[in-house]
Amino acid sequence: QVKWKGKDLFDLVCRTLGLRETWFFGLQYTIKDTVAWLKMDKKVLDHDVPTEEPVTFHFLAKFYPENAEEELVQEITQHLFFLQVKKQILDEKIYCPPEASVLLASYAVQAKYGDYDPNVHKRGFLAQEELLPKRVINLYQMTPEMWEERITAWYAEHRGRARDEAEMEYLKIAQDLEMYGVNYFAIRNKKGTELLLGVDALGLHIYDPDNRLTPKISFPWNEIRNISYSDKEFTIKPLDKKIDVFKFNSSKLRVNKLILQLCIGNHDLFMRRRKADSLEVQQMKAQAREEKARKQMERQRLAREKQMREEAERTRDELERRLMQLKEEATMANEALMRSEETADLLAEKAQITEEEAKLLAQKAAEAEQEMQRIKATAIRTEEEKRLMEQKVLEAEMLALKMAEESERRAKEADQLKQDLQEARESERRAKQKLLEITKSSYTQSMNSSTTALPTDLPTFNLISESLSFDFKDTDMKRLSMEIEKEKVEYMEKSKHLQEQLNELKTEIEALKLKERETALDILHNENSSRGNSKHNTIKKVS
Repeated sequence: QVKWKGKDLFDLVCRTLGLRETWFFGLQYTIKDTVAWLKMDKKVLDHDVPTEEPVTFHFLAKFYPENAEEELVQEITQHLFFLQVKKQILDEKIYCPPEASVLLASYAVQAKYGDYDPNVHKRGFLAQEELLPKRVINLYQMTPEMWEERITAWYAEHRGRARDEAEMEYLKIAQDLEMYGVNYFAIRNKKGTELLLGVDALGLHIYDPDNRLTPKISFPWNEIRNISYSDKEFTIKPLDKKIDVFKFNSSKLRVNKLILQLCIGNHDLFMRRRKADSLEVQQMKAQAREEKARKQMERQRLAREKQMREEAERTRDELERRLMQLKEEATMANEALMRSEETADLLAEKAQITEEEAKLLAQKAAEAEQEMQRIKATAIRTEEEKRLMEQKVLEAEMLALKMAEESERRAKEADQLKQDLQEARESERRAKQKLLEITKSSYTQSMNSSTTALPTDLPTFNLISESLSFDFKDTDMKRLSMEIEKEKVEYMEKSKHLQEQLNELKTEIEALKLKERETALDILHNENSSRGNSKHNTIKKVS
């Protein structure tokens, strides 16, 4: 509305998001290439906002926590910081070394896709995702598939982490990056030397324009007595009066106002962190602990249900496999039975044919005998006729003998076929008996599977609980404290393991690096790493 002040618009946005940790955020706009923040006590339209409509404001984090895990209470607050820091890293507003970029990308994938499943997350599933800064991609002779393989290898290790946990792990790593949470401003000292002023949660830092990673001088908030500006001149008075006052000039009055705003807000939060939490923050933290415990119990319950479901499905699959096996055995037995019946019928038919042939041969033998007797009776007395008759008789006798032998052989063959027929019928009887047994067995198994495959009282994946209530007693809170302490020990061990993994990845991809594409920040970061310098110990040295 026309009469609204900055606070009215800001509060409306916060209510819409369900955000209570409002002190970190603000509404940003750009005027004449300079960033500015909406003042809470001033009317929105009284600000020097752009004249074109609609007027655009960006809801962003204005101040950053020193320790994200301790200070960011609400899940929505963590999520907003995660989105903003991730974008700053991808846009290269925050320098991130290559190996840390891969690790951060794996946590971003866990936050978006949940647990890794090789059946779902197949090769190429990250092809359309923007996960690494372009500087990192250009620095190595590596294909997108090679990057995806390394990100996925770490992604698979994050199994079991919920979205909020993965995002918090992302922030815990990102907050140790040198440029995290620093607002840079171009300034000149009294001698006219160009410098950079950095304002962050820890204090004020002076940098060389070519080195935004390592400050030359630092003024922690607890060592600053006063900050003021007059026109374009800015003055920092240290608490120790023996130390010289530091003065510098900025390019615009508007920039000085912005620097002072950031100094006041960061200093207030710095002092606030070192005091007891307000009642509102205590309530928020208590609610967050209860919510975290509830979610943990819910996740454990879902994990148990999932395990029971998987066991039931495995049992069902085993029963189905056994049933299929029994069906196959029954089919094979049935086929064997049919073959036995066909063989038996064939043998019976063959035996009948052999028996008929034996009868026919016996009949022919009898006829031959009769013919021989007839020939003997009607034999011609002449010698020639006698000789011929004797030869015919001999031939008839030989034929009769052969027919008798053939008849005997056929008879034996018929007996053998009868015996084979009897054995075939015995095999048929046994096959029928086996089929009957298999049929009974499969019926029993199927009856059992119908009662054991999926028990009626098996928990289901019902994610919407009708009623969930928890009574957190003192013993519960003590137990939760012990668990938190245990988690801290585990975190230290994981951190050591994580550092080893980072070093291993750095060594692995070092051979693929294109040295000529290294930026000034890459070189500075490598120098700091070789000296063992980190963000916090560097600030302590130059304070």
